[in-house]
Amino acid sequence: MDTFTVVADPTRRRILEQLREREHTVGELVGALGLNQPTVSKHLRVLRDARLVSSAVDAQRRRYQIDAEGFREIDEWIDAFRKLWSTRLDALEAHLDRSKS
Repeated sequence: MDTFTVVADPTRRRILEQLREREHTVGELVGALGLNQPTVSKHLRVLRDARLVSSAVDAQRRRYQIDAEGFREIDEWIDAFRKLWSTRLDALEAHLDRSKS
């Protein structure tokens, strides 16, 4: 499954938003999201397969965190739009500077 399809799911985006703040165990995510454990685990597996999250074993629990490397594809896609807006904002700034004169 490609990265864009993975993040298109609202539940997975909610999980990513939780993990953006700090790492969590499955149990913590279940509590924060109000979902059952099998659902959270299923979505975490999809996110892990897409390399958007990684996990580390902590005693008998797994702690999940964002894997920034997995967001590279999204960032590269957004970069084209970022450049578009940057060019337009530069043109607006130049126009406003000319208007002040």
